Order: sequence, then C-alpha cells, then structure tokens
Amino acid sequence: MIAKKAGSVVFENVKKTFGAFTAIPDLSLTIEPGTLVTLLGPSGCGKTTTLRMLAGLEHPTAGRILIGGKDVTMLPANERDVSMVFQSYALFPHMSSLDNVAYGLESSGLSRKEAREKAEEGLALVGLAGMGGRLPAELSGGQQQRVAVARALVLEPQVLLLDEPLSNLDARLRRKVRTDIRELQQRLGFTAVYVTHDQDEALAVSDRIIVMKEGVIAQAGAPRELYEAPASSFIADFMGEANVVACEVLGVENGKARVRIAGVEHSVPAGNREKLGAASLAVRPGAVTLSEGRGEGLSGRVLHSAYLGDHVEYEVETDVGTLFIVDHAVDRILPAASDATLGFKTRGIAIIDS
Repeated sequence: MIAKKAGSVVFENVKKTFGAFTAIPDLSLTIEPGTLVTLLGPSGCGKTTTLRMLAGLEHPTAGRILIGGKDVTMLPANERDVSMVFQSYALFPHMSSLDNVAYGLESSGLSRKEAREKAEEGLALVGLAGMGGRLPAELSGGQQQRVAVARALVLEPQVLLLDEPLSNLDARLRRKVRTDIRELQQRLGFTAVYVTHDQDEALAVSDRIIVMKEGVIAQAGAPRELYEAPASSFIADFMGEANVVACEVLGVENGKARVRIAGVEHSVPAGNREKLGAASLAVRPGAVTLSEGRGEGLSGRVLHSAYLGDHVEYEVETDVGTLFIVDHAVDRILPAASDATLGFKTRGIAIIDS
C-alpha cells in the first residue's frame, strides 16, 4: 500500500537565504522512489534546512522542489503528501499510543472507528501490536520512536522524512531501532529522506548517502562507495576516521598504485586513480600494519597505546605526521616510546587529490 505511493523527490537549483546568510547556494538532487537516502554532514552544513524545505516548513528563495513529479515549491506542509518523524518524537503525553497514531487520520477526515482500525494496523506494522493502550511515559525510548514512525506511516505519505530520529536513544537501542527502520523501509518500499550527523547510522540504513558541506553536496553515492572511495580529505575523515598523508603517485598498473611516502615506496590500491604526481593518501586506522622495531617500511615511534578489549589504539609519530592506528593484535602491545615499522593493507586506503 505504501510502496504504491512511493514518490520521487527532485530539487532543481534550490537556493535558501536567511537575510544576508546563504544556507543553500544552489542545490540540485534527485531521490528515486522506494529508496532511503540520507543527508549527512556536520552541524551547519544545510541538511536540516534541506529537509525543512522538503517538508514545507521553509520555502526556497529560488528554484523548484518536486514530489512525485508535482511542483510543491510553495505549497504548505499539509498539502505535500509527506510525513515527518521528529527528533523529539512529538507524542501527545496525555494520549495513548493508539490515539497518538490515530490523531492524524481523524484530523484528515476518517471516522474514529476507521482511524483506530488503521492505527492498530500501524502499531502492528512496527511491532507494537497490543500496546496501543499505553501512554508514551509507559513506553521505552525505542517504543516511543516506533509509535512516532507508525503515526507517520499510517498517513501513507509519498515520502517519509526522518529528522535525527535516533539521537535521543542510547547506543545499543540506536542500533536496534535503525535496523527496524531499515527493515520496515525495505519491506514496504516507501521513499525515505533521513537526516543525521552520525556516519555509522548513515552507513547502516542508506541506499544512498548525500554528504553536505556548507550548503553544497560534497559527494553522493552508495555507502560503500563513499567509505572506500572518498573524493576528498573531508569525505575521508567524515565517513569514518582517516589519516590523510601526503604522497607521490609514481605509477599505476593492474589496479595497484606505486606511491612514495616520506621517501619510502609502497604498493596501495589504485581505485580509479590514473594521474601521477602529488596526491594524498586517505588511510583508515585499521588499514595500517604495525610491527615492532625498525624494518622495511615507514618508520615511526609509538606515542601512546590503549588496550580496548578486542583491539589496541595507537598514536604513532612518523615523518608524515602522527597517525592513529587500530590494531587487533592484542596479544602483543607496543609500549610508548618504542620504535615501529608501518605498512599498508590492501583495503581501507584511497588516493585522493592533494
């Protein structure tokens, strides 16, 4: 039922200003029906402004917004066929879960009986069958969030909007609820636009991620593409931590690149890189090998080591700066001030422009 109404979203050269401040200079993007797309970025990057314009809570200064092929640029929020799940849940504390879910249906003209029947279906959809009589205060944070999702879904919107929906949950519950949301979206096939600043959350739930910086799209693509082939040092560091070091690309052959780092040559994945010369290497903390003593490779000195159960975190000083390294070899821990030799694995490394 929801999948049949899943709508596309199109931003055409959208600009948004607040007085003299330009929050969104020129935004064009397309979201395909039935996909979950995440707007990701640091605070102030424009992701929430973009979502609010899509919801009708803000209007563009210029450009067009289309939902399901219909121009909704200047339509009010209640005429856009979208539903929004807020960070705060926004449940009525004096109403039962069932009444919270039924409220929007009754407001749209359904009889109380029909609204409550659909509300019960909605609660069952999110795994809360039989819990309609409970007040929000009698539910856990995760259950309250699912009530908020059910309330949005029963309106059968073309697009479901989620604004930092898990930020009020603890880490373990956040993992559970994000899995629930993703499973529900894939099962029902609705279009969803999801806003978060949490990279792990974005990687876990998205068909596509749009990373924003200062109101523009820094990079867009599938989660794996953004993580394994970042287009810039900003993306590399934002999509999971990365060490960015200067290098020189000496040659590319058979998917491997020969690079020089601080006078030492290494073989690393080339990705789509063909250009030779000065570049940077984005290296994930887990993509560095660490061995004790001096050897063939990049020399370093351990500044700090911390045992964290299944891995050890190191800070190692090298000729290209201090590198953060995650090593799962917990049977031997290199102490501070010890010499070390660093190498690189075949994954978790990307060559980017300087």
